Amino acid sequence: MLLETIIDFIKSMGLVQMDVRSAIMILIALLFLYLAINKGFEPLLLVPIAFGMLLSNLPMSGVFDLAQTEGQAHGLFHYFYFLDEWGILPPLIFMGVGAMTDFGPLIAYPKSLLLGAAAQFGIFTSFLGAILFCGFNAQEAASIGIIGGADGPTSIYLTAKLAPHLLGAVAVAAYSYMALVPVIQPPVMKLLTTQKERTVKMEQLRPVSQREKILFPIMVTIVVVLILPSAAPLVGMLMLGNLFKESGRTLRLSDTAANSLVNIVTILLGVSVGASAQGPSFLVWDTIMILILGVLAFIVGTAGGVLLGKVMYVASRGKVNPLIGSAGVSAVPMAARVSQVVGQKYLPGNFLLMHAMGPNVAGVIGSAVAAGVMLSMFGGY
Repeated sequence: MLLETIIDFIKSMGLVQMDVRSAIMILIALLFLYLAINKGFEPLLLVPIAFGMLLSNLPMSGVFDLAQTEGQAHGLFHYFYFLDEWGILPPLIFMGVGAMTDFGPLIAYPKSLLLGAAAQFGIFTSFLGAILFCGFNAQEAASIGIIGGADGPTSIYLTAKLAPHLLGAVAVAAYSYMALVPVIQPPVMKLLTTQKERTVKMEQLRPVSQREKILFPIMVTIVVVLILPSAAPLVGMLMLGNLFKESGRTLRLSDTAANSLVNIVTILLGVSVGASAQGPSFLVWDTIMILILGVLAFIVGTAGGVLLGKVMYVASRGKVNPLIGSAGVSAVPMAARVSQVVGQKYLPGNFLLMHAMGPNVAGVIGSAVAAGVMLSMFGGY
């Protein structure tokens, strides 16, 4: 009797149930934790994602179990995941981003909107590649391509609408590449620019009035939603959060959206996204292709922004530093900080951050618009 009890106890241990793919995912989770904590790579995102991945891949933890029969409970993190699938968490993140964002640099230098648009080129390049070379259908390809916008909430929102079966892989890829912006972007920026271009000092931006900052989110919402109604949840919540910030009358709402609310939503989204990356279902060929296409989309998006920056450098007779074009992807404000760091490496004291914030916030709008385009084109199929 005692022996049977011991045997049953041993069988109930997670260690006995460990498989190779789960072990690999645990190692990946530990790597992510190292990068987040030791290297400081976007820890607010990477720590909850990595820990969710770690906990989900420990055998028999039950945190991401699917209910197999009616009345059976889901795992804890799967309840959080429903909020991703239902498209609730990404717009709330956008509201928080809006409350933290200053659109002043974009208003002061509207041409930076072009850099944000150019950086979305990676989305459509990867979309075509996923269809032509990897055999994905249009809905799946759109969900993979949006990774190139370097915008996790947008990637989750679009994938939940078009290809929910790819949600885990797309979300992990999008947030992983966002966290690795300081690693991925600099080599592309250096490859495509000359020493002379990297040392350009840009003129100080003009002051932007409070009236302009108040009118901007209202006008952007009206124009974008009239043209592209499917972008309303993301763009609308982004601009609502920004209006909270800029109106001067809703400071409590702005503070809540930018701090406590966005922190809570980030935790729920992060752990649920990480938990969805379970070894047996995650380490398959489709996921590997998604990861490859995603990083290619990100690289092409970065290159697109930098190359248009070079065109603007020539057109302005050397007054625009092409490095700010890399910030056209919507990883706010990390991509703008990378432009600043790379620029100062070649010319100490060169302050590019505010100039890079223009294309950076334009990229946030651009990725949401790109998602709206994809939804309009393929959402009805």
